[in-house]
Amino acid sequence: MLMTKERRPAIRTLRGWAIGVLQEAGAIRECEEHGWEQERADPHARERALELARRDTPPGISPDEAVAEVRDVLDSIGDSCPECPQYPD
Repeated sequence: MLMTKERRPAIRTLRGWAIGVLQEAGAIRECEEHGWEQERADPHARERALELARRDTPPGISPDEAVAEVRDVLDSIGDSCPECPQYPD
């Protein structure tokens, strides 16, 4: 019987890798309606993301560089979707 192993999707950029790490850790989520990434403001998830970045770095990237990229991406993501109304009617 042919067995397949689930593989992570190929990441083309360091930013894309960092977004994947943040999603995997539950530190960010995607707006269901518009697709914008949103920070979840969960300090435990943020720490999990940083730990994942230290342990599972992309090839050729140091753990410090990986953590720095995750922090940069997290700092660039807001906690609300810019297209959703601030105060629903």
